Amino acid sequence: MDLTIHQTYLPQDDPDAALAFYRDTLGFEVRNDVGYNGMRWITVGPPNQPGTSIVLHPPAADPGITEDERRTVVEMMAKGTYAGINLATGDLDGTFARLQAGDAEVVQEPTAQPYGVRDCAFRDPAGNLIRIQEVR
Repeated sequence: MDLTIHQTYLPQDDPDAALAFYRDTLGFEVRNDVGYNGMRWITVGPPNQPGTSIVLHPPAADPGITEDERRTVVEMMAKGTYAGINLATGDLDGTFARLQAGDAEVVQEPTAQPYGVRDCAFRDPAGNLIRIQEVR
């Protein structure tokens, strides 16, 4: 079997803020920006990985969830406990400095973890946790 990661999904509740963060702060390229029924899906990804994308989607778009479930998702997003993604870089300190200068919400400064990685953490404008691990 030959599988690759093509897309992953993160919720966003402010498309313009999400776009600015992922494009301008993280440096991802915009691959698609689609509106439908007053909602907006934005697909972004690292310029050097054209086959891997993050789809920033409205949390209310799934017609199969109830209003109570929708409210729970929004509450979890506000607390930063609903979704997250792990990214990697060869220059953790430089990446951290760039994100911090871009006013990203710092959750954890670069730290050597007891499980063998060195990483840092931020929240995107929707509250999603973004961990960035240093790779050598």
